[in-house]
Amino acid sequence: MEKELKKENQVPAVQEDTAGCCHCHKTKERTEKEYKDLIHRLNRIEGQVRGIRGMVEKDAYCPDILVQVAAVNAALNSFNKVLLANHIRTCVVRDIKEGKEETIDELVCTLQKLMK
Repeated sequence: MEKELKKENQVPAVQEDTAGCCHCHKTKERTEKEYKDLIHRLNRIEGQVRGIRGMVEKDAYCPDILVQVAAVNAALNSFNKVLLANHIRTCVVRDIKEGKEETIDELVCTLQKLMK
């Protein structure tokens, strides 16, 4: 149901705001499976972060907190890998087939930001 509500307000496929930069106002319609997977991962990460906050509030031992922070970092990295793979398989492939070579520059820029 959440996906249905989301879809009602979403622009189909990918659109860009031609008045701004080439990629900051694009949207992407995801499959139900992709959407549920990403939301599930984010919900787990959110729960982990709340757990860390609780540990700090209860004066937990620093190394115990650090181990949980490392777990959140690993979960975020995993989320990024899944999202990036989906992006390459869908948006990037489609744009290249349509002759939009600027998508490669956008992908390289995104990868550079992720690798900082």
